[in-house]
Parts: sequence; C-alpha cells; structure tokens
Amino acid sequence: MDFLDELKELGVDTDKALKSLAGKTSLYEKLVKKFPGMVNDYPVSPDFSDDEINDVIEKTHALKGVAGNLAITPLYNGYSDIVQFLREGKPEQAKEALKSLLPVQEDIVNCIERH
Repeated sequence: MDFLDELKELGVDTDKALKSLAGKTSLYEKLVKKFPGMVNDYPVSPDFSDDEINDVIEKTHALKGVAGNLAITPLYNGYSDIVQFLREGKPEQAKEALKSLLPVQEDIVNCIERH
C-alpha cells in the first residue's frame, strides 16, 4: 500500500487535498510531511490548567488550520470541536475530546514519518 492509500485509510481526504493542489502528488507529500514538525512545535496535552486555556486555544487553532489545509479531516474536525469547547468555556469537554483525538493524531503522524 502506498503512502496516500495509508493516509486515506486513516481518514485523510487525499482526493480533496490533491484537487486543491491541481493533482500534484509530490507537492502534497512534501507539505504533509511537514505536519509532524507542526505537531511537535504546538504540543497540546489534555492535562492543561485553566491558566493555559488561551495557549491551548492558540495551539489547537493552529493545528486545526494546518490539518484543514492538508485535508487531514479527523484532526481538523477534532481540533475544531476542541477550539469550540474552549471558547464556550467547556474545558472538561475539550480535555475529553483531546484525549480521544491524540491517538488518532499519533497514528497519522506515525504514518507520515514512516514515509
């Protein structure tokens, strides 16, 4: 199975991403391979305190944007929910959503790093 097929199996909408890049597979692969670095640069943990909420909003919003641009749909949807929970003053729901999302993110990042 090739790289894009593996990403598809993880819920990444590679067809949508390629359409937005005029079918340029090599460009998409180059861009998506930068995503693990972004995850490392913007680490989020479900153990955040109330004092860290603004920082978590900033990081999750950034990750949501990049995931959306790369059509990494599961992460885009998950981070969208987390940002919304935090902006609505629901940190406990955000923490639970983050706990569910991080294993999905790990699987996607691991797939990218293998290639």
